[in-house]
Amino acid sequence: MAARTLDSRLPGPHPRAAADRFRDPRGRAGPERAPQEGTRGLKRIKEIYQFHFRNERRERLFLASLGFLVTFGIVRTITHLIRAGIGPIHNVTTGGLHIHHLVWGILLLLLVGYVWLLEVGTGSNWIASLSAIAYGAGAALALDEFALWLNLQDVYWTDTGRQSIDAVVIFIAALSVGIWGGPFVRELALLLLGRKKKPA
Repeated sequence: MAARTLDSRLPGPHPRAAADRFRDPRGRAGPERAPQEGTRGLKRIKEIYQFHFRNERRERLFLASLGFLVTFGIVRTITHLIRAGIGPIHNVTTGGLHIHHLVWGILLLLLVGYVWLLEVGTGSNWIASLSAIAYGAGAALALDEFALWLNLQDVYWTDTGRQSIDAVVIFIAALSVGIWGGPFVRELALLLLGRKKKPA
């Protein structure tokens, strides 16, 4: 029995083989792999999103509102940075002509409208989601320079109602996001705060 224990060439398992199979040869236990919290968290967010946006129209309205709010905030920040001369971003010009960002907004709205005319982004797929976000972004770019539409001159930085218009637009955009995505946003906040709640 002693020879069998010491000689690995003899048939049968070594008495210590099972015990030492997963042990570090230097006597240190290897660290256990922690569960992939990041992947599990993203999967949970996806489940919550799919539960609250089973209705395709509601999802598109939420994404459009979110695209509008985020784009409006980014555009206002960039324009203030350009005016203050901060950062590498400058006005887009061609041949001395300043191209206002409402131009990009109108082009984006025309593109989305054409895609929807073809009924490409009207179902439940990534094109529908992307076109909804693009619609909100285009509307934000265009409406941010609404005063230029009305006056047909560059009055972007005039004091006439500028701050009030900004406040109203931000409020309406935030309200729209809350209306269409309120339950999803609330449950996502609970998840991020550590209060896990499974969809019914």
